[in-house]
Amino acid sequence: MKVAGVDWDDGNWPKCGKHGVSLEKIEQVLPGNPAVIPDPHPDELRLRAIGRTKVGRFVFLVFMLRQDDVQTLLRPISARFMHQKEIDHYENQV
Repeated sequence: MKVAGVDWDDGNWPKCGKHGVSLEKIEQVLPGNPAVIPDPHPDELRLRAIGRTKVGRFVFLVFMLRQDDVQTLLRPISARFMHQKEIDHYENQV
């Protein structure tokens, strides 16, 4: 599936930004081949991604894919920098 871009608006940006991760850093994670797994949210199909920014900081991202008649957009729901304990666990899994 080809993703045409990122869907930002006043509904999702404040939730992502409150953890100190900028739009630019969130968007850096996506083309960098992040690890993606399903999110167990009961009401809608969401995905989780773990990836790195250009400077190597790990970001945990929850997102969904939105499709209209023309394109598919990635809509971030939540993003935060990962703690060292989480990074260590992730690196031991891969």
